[in-house]
Amino acid sequence: MTRASTSLKLAYAALAAVDTALSASPKPAHHHARRCTKPLLLPTLAASFATDPRARRSPLRRSTLAGQAAGWVGDVALLGDEPQHFALGASAFATGHACYISGLLAQRDPDASLARPAAVGVAWAVGAPRTLLAAYRVAPALAPVLAGYSAVLSGTAAAATVLGPQIPADARRATLAGAGLFLLSDSLLGLRKFVLADPPAWLEGAVMATYTGAQFLLAEGAARAGRLEREPRAGA
Repeated sequence: MTRASTSLKLAYAALAAVDTALSASPKPAHHHARRCTKPLLLPTLAASFATDPRARRSPLRRSTLAGQAAGWVGDVALLGDEPQHFALGASAFATGHACYISGLLAQRDPDASLARPAAVGVAWAVGAPRTLLAAYRVAPALAPVLAGYSAVLSGTAAAATVLGPQIPADARRATLAGAGLFLLSDSLLGLRKFVLADPPAWLEGAVMATYTGAQFLLAEGAARAGRLEREPRAGA
C-alpha cells in the first residue's frame, strides 16, 4: 500500500471519529460543525481506495468508486432536516447500493447456495415492515422511498454472501461485514428517525459509527479483491 493511500485512510478514520462524536452531541453547534466534516468522509475514503495499488487491479474498483460517489451525494443531502433532503439522500444511497450490487454480482459464484441470500431476504421481510409503517405514519410520502431503499440495501448484503472463490477469502469477509454493518446502521437510522418519539443524542452517533465502518469495510474488501493471489476453486 502506498504512503498516500495509508495517510488518506488514517485521515478518513480521524474524520469518521470526529464526525461521529459531533453527531452524538446534543449541542446544535456541534451538529452545524458537521457541515465541515461529513462532506469530506467519502472523498477521503475514495481517494485512499483509488491510490491503493491493490484497488487498481480489483474487479470491484469501478462499482466501488461509483458507490462512494453516490454515497457522497447522500451524505450531503442528509445534512438537511426536511423530508425532501431525506428523499434525496435515500435515493442517492439506493443508487450507490445498486452500483455495489452490480459489482458483487459480476463476481458471484455460480454454484453458490441461495440459502444465505434467502436468509437476508427473510430478515428484511421480518424487520422492515415496522419501520416502514412508522415512516408512513410520520411522513407518508417518504414510505415508498424508504421501502425501495431498504430493499436495495438488503440486496447488497445478499449479493455479498455469494462472492466466488476468485475473490480472496479475507476480501469476501470484509465485504460481507461491511454490507451487514450498513444494514445495522440504517436500521438504527430508521429507529431514530421514525420509531422513537424522543431518541437519545448518542443514537445518531451510533448511526454514524456503523455507517463509516461499513463504508470502510466495503472499500477494504474491494481493495483486497485486487490482490494477485487467488484462492483455487476446490477440486480444480
